[in-house]
Amino acid sequence: MKKVLIAGATGYLGRHVVQEFKKQGYWVRVLTRDPQKLEGLDQFIDEAFIGEVTDPGSLQNICKDIDVVFTSIGITKQKDNLTYMDVDYQANLNLLQEARTERVSKFIYVSVFNSGKLKDLKCVQAKSRFEKELKVSGMDYSIVYPNGFFSDMLEYLKMAEHGKGYVFGAGEYQINPIHGRDLAEVCVKAANTKEKEIEVGGPDILTHNEILRIAFDVKGKKTKISRIPLWIIELTKRLLTAVTSVKTYGPIEFFMTVCATNMVAPTYGKYHLRDFFELNKDKV
Repeated sequence: MKKVLIAGATGYLGRHVVQEFKKQGYWVRVLTRDPQKLEGLDQFIDEAFIGEVTDPGSLQNICKDIDVVFTSIGITKQKDNLTYMDVDYQANLNLLQEARTERVSKFIYVSVFNSGKLKDLKCVQAKSRFEKELKVSGMDYSIVYPNGFFSDMLEYLKMAEHGKGYVFGAGEYQINPIHGRDLAEVCVKAANTKEKEIEVGGPDILTHNEILRIAFDVKGKKTKISRIPLWIIELTKRLLTAVTSVKTYGPIEFFMTVCATNMVAPTYGKYHLRDFFELNKDKV
């Protein structure tokens, strides 16, 4: 039986990845600093390793007897005064160094789709720097580049709940977000593929206008969309960069840039955004 170490198990994607690896017959070890956050995953986990991914001293032997390392570690909401370089780069590098020490067979890393067009963003710069380390590490690896997650699209449901939605420009930029279960399948398949770089999105290619219309329809409310001129994006980013720290402007600049960029990845999966909205309409 192959053994996998999963870092990022308590995140939206990570929880699906834990279940999919176990479904495919793997022995599963997860890294966590708080076992209570693993609630609901107990039946899929064989061992919880208590450690802090940003503290290399706490990771000793984390990869012992492990065949595959999977990591989706990255900052989504800034906290603990950590930077993107601390987490998206250095924390993953800490795992990579442990994996090399224990001669792990395969290293799977989840990055972000369209990173070439997003290279000026702080979070993407940190991810790209780690990717370079991984590529020259001498290890067998796969880097998964997913489009936006369904969980990110809940912001549209929130706007619909409040009765007014916002798009940048004409709202016709496209995106095909992907469900965590579909993406987890891709990530687990990567453990046995020779593909080094895997771009993937969900089955539905939608404009931001279309996503909002679906959200309003699911909420049973009249569609009301306001359009924000594109020039405001650059002005806002400059102002935020000048007067706030990266912990404040980083997530905002990422959101605004993605919403004003075509983000169409190769399609995959069976889960549709409307169905996801229907399942979550009463939770938002």
